[in-house]
Amino acid sequence: YGLMARLEFLPNSPTLMNAGRELGQLSACFVLPIEDSIESIFDAVKHTAMIHKSGGGTGFSFSRLRPESDRVGTTGGVASGPVSFMRAFDVATDVIKQGGTRRGANMAILSIEHPDIERFITAKQQAGVLTNFNLSVAVTDRFMEAVRTNGEYDLINPHNGEVAARKKAREMFDKIVNLAWKTGDPGIVFIDRINAGNPTPRLGRIESTNPCGEQPLLPYESCNLGSINLSRMLKGNGRKAVDYDKLSYTVRTAVRFLDNVIDVNKFPLPQIGERTRQTRKIGLGVMGFADMLIDLGIPYDSPDALSTAEAVMGFIQSESHKASQALAEERGTFPAYDGSVYDGKVKMRNASCTTIAPTGTLSIIAGCSSGIEPHFALCFTRNIMDNTKMIEVNPYFERAAKEGGFYSEALIKKLAEGGHLEDMADVPDHIKNLFVTAHNITPEGHVKMQAVFQNYTDNAVSKTVNFPADATVADVEGVYLMAFDDGLKGITIYRDGCKGAYVELK
Repeated sequence: YGLMARLEFLPNSPTLMNAGRELGQLSACFVLPIEDSIESIFDAVKHTAMIHKSGGGTGFSFSRLRPESDRVGTTGGVASGPVSFMRAFDVATDVIKQGGTRRGANMAILSIEHPDIERFITAKQQAGVLTNFNLSVAVTDRFMEAVRTNGEYDLINPHNGEVAARKKAREMFDKIVNLAWKTGDPGIVFIDRINAGNPTPRLGRIESTNPCGEQPLLPYESCNLGSINLSRMLKGNGRKAVDYDKLSYTVRTAVRFLDNVIDVNKFPLPQIGERTRQTRKIGLGVMGFADMLIDLGIPYDSPDALSTAEAVMGFIQSESHKASQALAEERGTFPAYDGSVYDGKVKMRNASCTTIAPTGTLSIIAGCSSGIEPHFALCFTRNIMDNTKMIEVNPYFERAAKEGGFYSEALIKKLAEGGHLEDMADVPDHIKNLFVTAHNITPEGHVKMQAVFQNYTDNAVSKTVNFPADATVADVEGVYLMAFDDGLKGITIYRDGCKGAYVELK
């Protein structure tokens, strides 16, 4: 209670909104299976509606569905294909607000080897289509190697296992990159890498993630997340330092809290409750990282920022595992422990402990920067769901401007009207360097930061690589290849203005 009241740690939104209420559904992330039958597809639509109503987000792999125009044996007709069925999920999401408080979200994943992959890649090129979905292509290591060697690869019909066609990997990769440049979708997930990190391979392969990509899950698994506010994990006056004693206490308390959530959770489906309790996955992450760097006097796009990220997340990872080990001694290991990656090495209460989430709602409540993202603007208009517009000034910049003697309403007005800090003559250079925003950071800088956090995260990392409007397709391609080389589990890009509705940057 103390950690939450002081905004030092917050659990994911469903826990905040539903704990103590009749609904009692406390998890944010779900993955539902979709088999190649009408019954399975529409069971999944129904289950999706139930999860969204309770405040959760859903991810799916559509890779098991037979391709469009494939013959359906029972009726003699032809199949509609994965993209057509995605529309049913999209409409269901449209009409249900999560727990009466927010719109639902979905992740659709399709294997790069599915015969309908080109339809999937281009599914969102028309504005207003599948607006409740993020799309990601599940690419294999073999496919990425074929991209590099300009080789070919097989499209395989999931219904009968037959090779449907051979394609040039490079041409397919170029299509993905072009559409991502144009619309922001699809992202990519490196599915082999995700499964290399699957802690319970005996239970099956991971095929999908939650809507923002940070939580890979088995079919019917769910995960509850929580985030530590790093801006409140500092000590000292003037020049500050990370308070590792406080951080250790916070991590240990948060891990116990998140483990408790599993036991009091009212799961929306019995299958989800059963699978979740088998693995007891939790996802402890961070927010306020950009704020912490400012208090430490470290620019986000500097080598010091990367080494700070490594030190802090490495510590959180280590402490979270120690906390889970202590809980295993006290409460027992997770039931699927036998045959897990920990079997015979170390006892663990939770199959995974750490996840870096985007913390959209949590960071607003905590008044800190979101996830591990840099500040995206020093002054911006926040569009709330009911079209309310709020002008917000970054409090760290406002404080620095007042302490530095260069604060003025004129300065704030210039920023609010779209001016850039680097063009303001009255602002000292060290302030310009410290208050670097997302669009001043190179795409490579974004990827490097995500890679450092991924190195010390059990699950995955939600992070957007921001591109300016004039970025080229080749720029996007370079980031996708770099993401693969640097060990990421997935990558999402956003080129300024590539979608109709987005946060107004000032």
